[in-house]
Amino acid sequence: MGKHIKEIDIYIESAKPFAQSILKHIRKLVHQACPEVEECIKWNFPHFSYQGLLCSMAAFSEHCAFGFWKGAVISDPHQILDKERTQGMGHLGRLTSLEDFPEEAILFAYFKEAMKLNEEGVKLPKKAPREGHLPLPEDFLLALKGKDQAWNHFEQFSNGRKNEYIEWIEEAKRLSTREKRIGEALQNISEGKGKNWKYE
Repeated sequence: MGKHIKEIDIYIESAKPFAQSILKHIRKLVHQACPEVEECIKWNFPHFSYQGLLCSMAAFSEHCAFGFWKGAVISDPHQILDKERTQGMGHLGRLTSLEDFPEEAILFAYFKEAMKLNEEGVKLPKKAPREGHLPLPEDFLLALKGKDQAWNHFEQFSNGRKNEYIEWIEEAKRLSTREKRIGEALQNISEGKGKNWKYE
C-alpha cells in the first residue's frame, strides 16, 4: 500500500463527523485500487497521484466530493459519472453518506481505467470556451470549486477578468510556478479581486 501522509490525516480529522467516514472510505478505496498511489495536498485538499494526478477528494459543509483527474475521458458504461459536474466539483455527485457510492467492483474498474490513462500518457482535451471566456484549465477549475467563496466571485467576474487569470496560469512554464499562481489567484479571487487589482 502507498504511504499515508500526515497532511491528509489532519484534513480528515478536521472535517465534520459525517465527512470523516466518507473521506476515510475514499482513501481506502484509492489505496486498494492503486497500491502504488502517492498522496499529496494541492490547492488545500487531498489528491492522489499515480504517474500523474489520478484523483482527488474534498469535504464541504454538507457533502463531500470525489473526482478523477481524467474523468472527462473515462468511459462510463455504468453511468455513474457526472462529467459536467452539475452537482458540484466531484464526478460522483454530492456524497453525504457511504450509501451514495457505487458498488466497489464497479468503482475499481473505473480506477483501473484512470490508471491506464496515466500510464499511456493520455492528455485531457482542451475545454471549449464557456460564455465567451477562455477554456478553464482542469486544475484551476478544481481549485476554484474547492473554495466556495472563490468560485462564487469568479462566476461573477467579467469575461475579461476571468481571462486575465486563465492566461496568467496557462503561461507558467513549470508545474511549481503554475501551482503557485493558482494559489495566489485563489487568494485574490476569494477577496473579489481581479488579476490586476493593484492597478484598478
